[in-house]
Amino acid sequence: MANRKNIASLLTTSDVARLLNIHINTVRRWSNEGRLRAYRLGSRGDRRFQREDIASFLVRRSRAKKGSG
Repeated sequence: MANRKNIASLLTTSDVARLLNIHINTVRRWSNEGRLRAYRLGSRGDRRFQREDIASFLVRRSRAKKGSG
């Protein structure tokens, strides 16, 4: 079971949008598509993201761009 410290360190959808410089709806769409790993919390199912998952996403994205150019 996750403790409060771990939950508090998770990023919100808005946090991720700011970090990646994309629209919040893009974060939601990428989460729905499985591009970004999200964790659902609470009765509303709010999305939360781990910093490590976002860092891994950026590495994968960077490698994909290098391979296509």
